[in-house]
Amino acid sequence: MRNKKPHILRDGGKMLYSGKDLRKLIIPLIIEQILAIAVGMADTIMVSAAGEAAVSGVSLVDTVNILLINVFSALATGGAVVSGHFLGKKKREDACKSAWQILLFATLLAFVISVIFITAHDPLLRLMFGKIEDDVMKASKTYLIITTYSFVALAIYNSCAALFRAMNESKVTMWVSLLMNVINVVGNAICIYGLHMGVAGVAIPTTISRYVAAVVIFLLMFQTKKEINLCGQITWKFNGSLIKKILYIAIPNGLENSMFQLGKILVMSAVATMGTSAIAANAVTGTIANWNNLPGFAINLAIVSVVSVCVGAGRYDQARYYTRRLCRDAMIGISCLSIILYLSAPILVTFFNLGPDAAQLTIQIVRIHAVASAFLWMPAFGVPNTLRAAGDVVWPMSVAIFSMWVFRVVLAYVFTYVCHFGLVSIWMAMFIDWVVREIFYVLRYKGHKWEHFAQKS
Repeated sequence: MRNKKPHILRDGGKMLYSGKDLRKLIIPLIIEQILAIAVGMADTIMVSAAGEAAVSGVSLVDTVNILLINVFSALATGGAVVSGHFLGKKKREDACKSAWQILLFATLLAFVISVIFITAHDPLLRLMFGKIEDDVMKASKTYLIITTYSFVALAIYNSCAALFRAMNESKVTMWVSLLMNVINVVGNAICIYGLHMGVAGVAIPTTISRYVAAVVIFLLMFQTKKEINLCGQITWKFNGSLIKKILYIAIPNGLENSMFQLGKILVMSAVATMGTSAIAANAVTGTIANWNNLPGFAINLAIVSVVSVCVGAGRYDQARYYTRRLCRDAMIGISCLSIILYLSAPILVTFFNLGPDAAQLTIQIVRIHAVASAFLWMPAFGVPNTLRAAGDVVWPMSVAIFSMWVFRVVLAYVFTYVCHFGLVSIWMAMFIDWVVREIFYVLRYKGHKWEHFAQKS
């Protein structure tokens, strides 16, 4: 490893990351998350010009898209963790080899998934969401078909972005994300307000912007000065040993994320039976709620990068220190945003052109979510990233799947079809799921079993 990057690893028992190093990593990640969530909100606001059916259709398909995005993110995380371990061990060449292997594997998988979704979109939508209103189904089909073409670009972008974060180069992903989101927003404005394309006016710019970002960040991976780069690594053969290491992290993580999102899709099928107003309120609430957890999203990415390097260097004491420090910082940020969103919810809702019933329901759920997030979100979703970064992937997966399906899904159906509590109860089931996760993850983290997994690789 080059001496010009002392922030990655220092000898003599010193801290692997200084406060400056952490800020260098986290601040661009926060900006990147702000951009992503802002554009997501802009998409929802713009498509709302086409009516509640359009908002509902896009929100339903987004649950499917996020399912696939999570698969690609899991693969990217597997590659980043393995590369981070190699960096911590000062095995730069192996880190570079693993980078290309994850890109090759993720791109091939994305292509196969795209073909399946394009050819079987109609039965897949009806299987997942059942009988929904015709105008909502029409919007869902349009949005799904167009955005499916972007899956290959997403796989490339997510893989490269995770590798840059492993190198503590999150500023690169920030700038590429800025480019992607500018293209997306400008394209939306032109296609929706200028060309009046409705749902397609959101989907087409999204797809184009993802391909631009994928090409740019892929080319940036060929800089020889970077600790992880693709120079001399291009081959069409899979390295079985490296793929096995990556998939050891990625498969449980991907299965966890996929089952999590599948559970959300099943919950959305319950929401879909509550009518267009409830679907629209749920979609807008989800958009606003993303702002609430923004510091957590950014710092979770940092936890994976930082802890994987600490584990590779054999410094589990520092892995624990940075976990505590980063989780604390995230909870402070989430709490501040909770206060802001709680007070400003009535104003924010006016931007989405909702009917009076949907608007009132949105305000109520946003405020409940703000209180829950301040106390529960980071322990439930931040701590398990430390376990994953150390190679302890089966335990987080098992807990997440168990909690998601037993508590969030089952309780959502009980609250909806047995108790007839309405949309608020769907979100209450989610908060119960958070509590269960927090208990199991914190207990695991306080023990020492997770510290031994990386030593086996």
